[in-house]
Amino acid sequence: MPLNVYLSGEIHTDWREQIISGSNGLNINFSFPVTDHAASDDCGTQILGAESDKFWHDHKSAMVNAIRTRSSLKESDIVVVRFGDKYKQWNAAFDAGFAAALGKSLIILNPPEHQHALKEVHAAALAVATEPKQVVHILRYVTEGSLPSYRTI
Repeated sequence: MPLNVYLSGEIHTDWREQIISGSNGLNINFSFPVTDHAASDDCGTQILGAESDKFWHDHKSAMVNAIRTRSSLKESDIVVVRFGDKYKQWNAAFDAGFAAALGKSLIILNPPEHQHALKEVHAAALAVATEPKQVVHILRYVTEGSLPSYRTI
């Protein structure tokens, strides 16, 4: 049976592609939020109609995006949440909390300088990684029971 892994978090780097390509050959189904920033920001008004107030514009899009996010989180076995350098990912923090509340296995991926800011999120995780390749090694270990050679760490 395949492992379902949801990749949540920042959309400005290729970390998802690194994990997916590094996991080639593993029995894993990956899902993730819409990573087209404009589509994600405007889906509510594009589908349900324009809003003159930015609050309601954003609210509609957040609700439409939540349909995908909640479904994917609930169906996942493992949730990987990436906190990047460029922007504060409030949605990623929410996803991490939601996944923890659902009892999902949680892997947090962030640069070392975010350690202090994310200490509470880290406390809810089963693993905290600083590089996508570490997430790949965790997924390989979970699915196959194999460890990487010291040269690949």
